[in-house]
Amino acid sequence: MPMSTPHAPPRKPTPSAQRGRRSSHDRRPLEHLHQWLSAADREVLWLYLLTRVGIWTTAGAVGWLFPPNRTDRIPRSFLTVWQQWDWWHFLHIAQGGYFPNHTGPWTPGWDNREAFFPGFPLTLRAVHTLIPHWAASGALISLVSGAVAALTLARIARHHLTDPDSGRRTALFFLLSPCAVFLAAGYTEALFLALALPAWHAAQHHKWPAAAVLTTLSCSVRVTGLFLASALLLHFFLTGREHRSWRAAPWLALPALPPALYFWYLHVHTGDWMAWKHAQERGWYRDFHTPWEAWANTWTAAFGHTQPTGNALMWQAELLAMLAGIALLVLLVRRRHFPEALYLGLTLYALGTSYWYTSIPRSTLLWWPLWIVLAGWSLRRPRVQALYFYAAGPLTTIVAITFLTGRWAG
Repeated sequence: MPMSTPHAPPRKPTPSAQRGRRSSHDRRPLEHLHQWLSAADREVLWLYLLTRVGIWTTAGAVGWLFPPNRTDRIPRSFLTVWQQWDWWHFLHIAQGGYFPNHTGPWTPGWDNREAFFPGFPLTLRAVHTLIPHWAASGALISLVSGAVAALTLARIARHHLTDPDSGRRTALFFLLSPCAVFLAAGYTEALFLALALPAWHAAQHHKWPAAAVLTTLSCSVRVTGLFLASALLLHFFLTGREHRSWRAAPWLALPALPPALYFWYLHVHTGDWMAWKHAQERGWYRDFHTPWEAWANTWTAAFGHTQPTGNALMWQAELLAMLAGIALLVLLVRRRHFPEALYLGLTLYALGTSYWYTSIPRSTLLWWPLWIVLAGWSLRRPRVQALYFYAAGPLTTIVAITFLTGRWAG
């Protein structure tokens, strides 16, 4: 019987081999990320980073050029210039809640903070547990959210347009929009888009539960999420039978939950089921007026010499943004993009039936069909891209400086 050759004991890996194994294991997450992001995706993220550098450079320059006092020898800090207007409402909610020490609408000088949905303040409070500086926490939320939004917008554009350059071009139009500064500020636009655009992208691929959950989260950030939920519902019913599963239909009711819970919470503390709307009316004149009354009041503020010149210019921008929205709405209806038209139509109705227009230029950031339409137009007519950039460049800088210096920006 032949004897078996004894096996040699296993050799212990050398330190260099162990380091090699660890480094290859450590590289796996990066490799997975590299595989998940296509070359087109990576280009969009690169453009996003470059535009962030441009906006941050502008913010740094504002801190030096526009000190609170002309005789100051020390510039304002980089983060200080970002703490403007609505930021203080989000900060106060994150720090003390909606009704600290039993204060509320019955308190003289109340800031009407219940006009803001809780999604962003809750996120801000959560991030603050890791980052001590409140403004830095808000900037980080917008930085990450803006990257998700730009990347998803490019993917949605590639779904609609056949040109391989469509995603990059759409993202570039979006990132250089006149109100792009609000994607970097501690505001709700970036966080909302980071939830709403993936929701719409999921709906395009008929992933209804994922789309409903993401839309639900967006409804906790802005009331605009309800408009997105309406568009999602219409998109579901217009989808072909082969892609529509009635089992997924109950998911589409989920987005109503965050607003319902928030309104119930406000009712418990104020006794008013309409506390959110009444706060909007007290603080921002958003009581109902017919569209023609709202247009007339905004026109008077813009051109009637009743406001300081800076404010009048902002109201002129409100009028232009409304006209752009109406033109886009007509185009979407003509192209039979009815879900997107419903989303935009509800947005324009909500913004266009107050005493006067407020925040419509900012709202253009949320009109993702606008950036896709512009990109498609520029692919057919190359001069459109040059004209847009020549016009948007100065406007983007002007709006950024206006906001960062506290002179209002819509």
